[in-house]
Amino acid sequence: MNTARIVVLVIALGAGGVAAYLASGYENKPATPAPVVEKLPTVDVLVAKNDIGLGQIVKPEDLLWQPWPATTASGAFIRRDGRPDAATQLAGSIARTPLMQGEPIREQKLVKADGSGFMAAILPTGMRAISTEISAETGAGGFILPNDRVDVILTRRDKNTGANGGNASDLISSEVVLSNIRVLAIDQAPKEKEGQNAVLGKTVTLELKPEQAETLTRARQSGTLALALRSIVDANATEKKDSDEQPAKRGASVNVVRYGIQSSSSQK
Repeated sequence: MNTARIVVLVIALGAGGVAAYLASGYENKPATPAPVVEKLPTVDVLVAKNDIGLGQIVKPEDLLWQPWPATTASGAFIRRDGRPDAATQLAGSIARTPLMQGEPIREQKLVKADGSGFMAAILPTGMRAISTEISAETGAGGFILPNDRVDVILTRRDKNTGANGGNASDLISSEVVLSNIRVLAIDQAPKEKEGQNAVLGKTVTLELKPEQAETLTRARQSGTLALALRSIVDANATEKKDSDEQPAKRGASVNVVRYGIQSSSSQK
């Protein structure tokens, strides 16, 4: 074997030895430890185990305890360390508003019926529920749904005798007697059904203050009532009244002549 081949062989063996050494050192090197993730402190809060609809009676199996980040747990949440028996205590309550699955339970959204009916249980303090008849014509074509806001318009017909024994006529007038009123139910449906966009009901139940209930009762005996659906944009708008300004004209009067040819109209 000549000298050149011996030199090449020695170099190859040396390189292989170095590679084997490096490989063994790499395999024996300890793996880099994974970064430790700091665990945030949590508290157990009471949440809805499944969707709870408006007016549904809450059962213990509808609720569960779920870990919640302590830094974001509101004081209104029900905590296990403070009320371990809350699920049992709240059993039998009625949901005043819908609750979604996983939503923390707040006692403001539940009410104890104590033997009362559903409507009496969900009615806010100081308010009254009163019903009146409607039709497709007086109920915005059936597009009024529970929780919508409406104005109540009274239309009355009064007899008007013409001056100096003129032709008899009917004086028709209309005015808004109640404004921005919440609809509690249509017939006996207190909530909008899924996919529902119109309800042709015969009775509407409104949420009124005691004095508004009296106004509605008098208006029912005075003429015909119609509901005007308000836009969702201004449903919560507060009507402002300026005592220095003259009251705005809210209605119009129309003279209808029975036994004559001409008819006239005048603003009220």
